[in-house]
Amino acid sequence: MATFSREAPGEVQRGLGIERFDREGRVLRTVHRDFVLYNVYFPNGKSRPERLAYKMDFYENFLDKIKERRSKGERRVVVCGDVNTAHREIDLARPKENRAISGFLPEERAWMDRFLADGFIDTFREFETGPDHYSWWDTQSRARDRNVGWRIDYFFISEPLRPRLKGAFLMPAVMGSDHCPAGILLA
Repeated sequence: MATFSREAPGEVQRGLGIERFDREGRVLRTVHRDFVLYNVYFPNGKSRPERLAYKMDFYENFLDKIKERRSKGERRVVVCGDVNTAHREIDLARPKENRAISGFLPEERAWMDRFLADGFIDTFREFETGPDHYSWWDTQSRARDRNVGWRIDYFFISEPLRPRLKGAFLMPAVMGSDHCPAGILLA
């Protein structure tokens, strides 16, 4: 995981401060002049029940850490990365077929609801309300060729950054991974 910045961040922190999560290198927090960026690779829960439990624990601990830092004055926050969950039916091509699959389970989606209710904004949905916009496609089935995908890569911002949000985008034509780049424009 990496974060590139034109200006050196004032602080760089790796991890949440919780060993069982930090040994997988899932969080990179950088403090910039006017916001804090969390670059996060959230766990995937598909392989076995223990990994789903780990994923849900990670979600809860991540949200707790954000709340703790907010109570200490960290208000302008950007969270980006592979969340490994499609939030709403519109965020994947085949929601009915995937209701029982990790990445679209009710408990995963409920956590995203709570995260957003806690003051975060799904930046892409601020600009695009339509279907068929995905950031990940299964490579074995060549799903990208048919645009049968999932939107699991997100940029969230905290409410105080909303006035600065000028755009959010996915770049599905950019190849090189089973994911495509996602981004936002802040002014």
